[in-house]
Amino acid sequence: MKKTLMTVVMLVLVLTTVLTACSGNNGSNGNNGSNGNSATEGTNSTSTPSPTPTAENTEQPAEPFSVSLRHIQIGEAQKFRKAILDDVVAMTEAEVPGLTFELEGVEDSVNRFTKLPAEMAAGNPPKIFDLFGGEGDALKYGAAGRLLDLTPIIEELGLSDKFLNLDQFILDGKVYGLPIGGNTEGFYYNEELFASLGLTEPKTWDELEHAAQTLTDNGYTAFAMGSKGAWVPLMLVNTLIGRYAGPDSIAGLASGDATWNSPEVVAAFEKYGEWVEKGYFTKGELGFEYADMLNEFVTGKAGMMFDGSWRSSVFSDEAQAGALTNKVGFFTMPAVDGGIGDQTFVNGNYSNGYGFSSDLTEQELVAIKAFIKNLYSDEMQLRGLLEDGILPSIKLSSDAMNQVEDKIVKKVITIMSESGGAFSHFDSTVPSSVYKESEDLILKLIAGRETPQSVGDKMQAVQDKASEE
Repeated sequence: MKKTLMTVVMLVLVLTTVLTACSGNNGSNGNNGSNGNSATEGTNSTSTPSPTPTAENTEQPAEPFSVSLRHIQIGEAQKFRKAILDDVVAMTEAEVPGLTFELEGVEDSVNRFTKLPAEMAAGNPPKIFDLFGGEGDALKYGAAGRLLDLTPIIEELGLSDKFLNLDQFILDGKVYGLPIGGNTEGFYYNEELFASLGLTEPKTWDELEHAAQTLTDNGYTAFAMGSKGAWVPLMLVNTLIGRYAGPDSIAGLASGDATWNSPEVVAAFEKYGEWVEKGYFTKGELGFEYADMLNEFVTGKAGMMFDGSWRSSVFSDEAQAGALTNKVGFFTMPAVDGGIGDQTFVNGNYSNGYGFSSDLTEQELVAIKAFIKNLYSDEMQLRGLLEDGILPSIKLSSDAMNQVEDKIVKKVITIMSESGGAFSHFDSTVPSSVYKESEDLILKLIAGRETPQSVGDKMQAVQDKASEE
């Protein structure tokens, strides 16, 4: 099993030496403006050279050039992350003569499953782009020669030993992407609603299902869900598999040490199907987007929501959380009776980050180095933690970590430090064909067009075929 997220998070918590920011960070937070989505904003101004250069003054104006950058930080819930990106962009443009970034915001699944695969096949991806790690994305594109080998760059910038976990971006000892940060997934719950119904934060499986039934009986949605994008319900399915089949099963599905149609994995699909039948999820969930799920929760229509720790910043922002501001709790999925393995493991990843095209001019390479230096600095990584609840991807000092005040982020850190380890999401370990099949089949399971056993059998058939190729 891959190096766990918990190991590296605990390293963060015990570090006692304050790490200095990367060189050239200018000691500012970059609040000197952002370029938004314009191709013209943020361009450096240059002085006009003397008409008759002398030996002392032969500097010529920098030749303008642009670097394309695709991100997925769109929408209100991503505004803090986008602000950090904008500041990094502005800082980098100020440092690199002639540089202008061309930003493109694209919805996550559209980038990952539609645009980027087509661009990789054609050999024309953006110069910088949002990238998932693992077999289906970074490692596949790295093997095809489409991604820049970052190994010498992070060594040159003094970052080689600072990243907490690069496992999902390393192929044959080379680094083909850099995670933006870390995360875990669990249940958010409405503290006031729970109290009004006599419910407390679930610590056991029975307490979780009792809370779900109580909410349903009182006219609330137990679990807010938006399944139009299949990756959303698959977050919950993935953690159910980790509980029923054990934390080693996630990596085992790709290696062949575990099978999709084993009784333990099928039990995870059965539990999800049981919750669908009991009406625990949003009515009409197949027609609702990820953003709709959040809206149902913050408006008090749902008592719980299974989501990533990256959502935590929403609930301390009154503009987004409204009456629910600072009234949301978080807990990890409780142990399953009879579940295999260490039930304290959590679903955790360092799998979402940035990749860089291998097709670069000399100027573009200079810009990318500066971008990496500025984004993966102590300052920006700490901002991500404090402002957006994103666990840092580099080692930060204990003093820096102690600045965390958000109660959900603090709870997440506690959960992770007390866990036995972490298992990844299977979409970063199995081939793309297998993951695509899981998206199709989970929607059919929800719609009642597949059974838990048929889902397991069909998944294993695709897995076997992928293993033979």
